[in-house]
Amino acid sequence: MEISAAQLRAARGLLGWSQTELALAAKIGRATIADFESGKRGPYARTLDVLRSTLEGAGVEFTNGGEPGVKLRRAAQEHGATP
Repeated sequence: MEISAAQLRAARGLLGWSQTELALAAKIGRATIADFESGKRGPYARTLDVLRSTLEGAGVEFTNGGEPGVKLRRAAQEHGATP
């Protein structure tokens, strides 16, 4: 599943994570996240997979199709997510 830069920003926002916190959790460079979110360049497919799985592991659900978006699973909301 593809995720957009807007979905990535929204997912971080739901978790209250900075770019640096996501980078540390995903073990990738912060500049990679910043460049993707600003539209400077798209990351490799495997990097997107790592970002997506890191955020999903923290409780984010990505939705695609006609209305792409993000939401938190109920368990993540109740327990709070930390990087």
